[in-house]
Amino acid sequence: MKSRKLRATRRRVAILGAAATSVVAGVALLPNWSAGAAVVDDPKVDARTKATFQRLADAVFTDRTDALVAGEQGDRSKPLTDGFSGDVKLSSGTARTEDAALSTLGDRKDKLAKAGEKYSKASTTVTLNATRVTGRTAKAAVTESTTLTYEKVRGNEPKSTGFEAHHELTFKADRQGNWQLTDIRDTDQGGLAVNALTKPVSVKTATTADDTMPNAARAATTRNPVAVPKTGTAYDYKAMAAYAEKYWNVYNKDYPDYNGHGAGGDCTNFVSQSLKAGGWKHVPGYVYDYTRWFGNADIQSDSFVGVNEWSWFAQNSKRTTALANVYQLEVGDVLQMDFDRDGSKDHTMIVTAKSGGVPYVTYHSNNTLRRSVASLVSSYPTAYFYAYRT
Repeated sequence: MKSRKLRATRRRVAILGAAATSVVAGVALLPNWSAGAAVVDDPKVDARTKATFQRLADAVFTDRTDALVAGEQGDRSKPLTDGFSGDVKLSSGTARTEDAALSTLGDRKDKLAKAGEKYSKASTTVTLNATRVTGRTAKAAVTESTTLTYEKVRGNEPKSTGFEAHHELTFKADRQGNWQLTDIRDTDQGGLAVNALTKPVSVKTATTADDTMPNAARAATTRNPVAVPKTGTAYDYKAMAAYAEKYWNVYNKDYPDYNGHGAGGDCTNFVSQSLKAGGWKHVPGYVYDYTRWFGNADIQSDSFVGVNEWSWFAQNSKRTTALANVYQLEVGDVLQMDFDRDGSKDHTMIVTAKSGGVPYVTYHSNNTLRRSVASLVSSYPTAYFYAYRT
């Protein structure tokens, strides 16, 4: 009997020990945040929370734009994002990233000032387009619309420049159910907003060693070159500029929109439309033949919508000639950029204004109105530039 009772006691101890071990193991498998404050269920993103997402996004991009502005607006005592805490705010990592971003944009402002360009004020608004929630993660798609007023440094600058940019913001809920902004991603293909921080997207074009594609001559970016005024009257350059400034952010439904469809976005398609509005005529043929150029709602040649293909057509057809310097561009002329200097051009823009010897370009991807060539050169000093007289 004693031996049997002893065995029962040992069995009871063993069972209790195993149970304790399983409890310890179970605790080890729980999330680290289970200790201390209670963890709420997956939080809901209601209308009020979405509105706060939008306000925080607005603060982020207003801070970035203000960093480019000279004077009082650009010298706030603290960023607008510092006013957010509690249920929606920046994460500590994002706060550090934004501090670095504002410093970078401040340096860009100084470079622009040395180039003779300043902004006296700015206005930024952010629209919340969509919110997608998965568990404790929310992704918000937003559109940033910004206008910067040119300070009259030379006295004859255009009134303003403007752009639209699209972003995706990622929010993550902490253990109390509060949302923290943890990531900001630009979703435009061009990446050429005035306050953009990410490297622009490069377009890769496959070529062969024995191809006969004409190479465009690179243009210098030094200031005050010898002027090269336009002398021809074959095209209506004012009509080109008027078209571009009409449709820079409201797209013409008579043409397809290539934003989000393939490398390069809609930039060359937009410039081709502007050239057509000023008198460039179709050259019908095979869509892949770079010596042909045509575009409408139903079909477009590669040369109508492709960055490099347009350059090949423009040179081969003799509709353009190369300019030695980007500051020689006039209204209706075209500017292209090769961001990583790999020989494949990445972006196409059209000149819609010029004053004080400075051309101002308008383009899609990002949608931008009257950005100065000085700003492009200052922001992308290592890029290659190509200037075309039309």
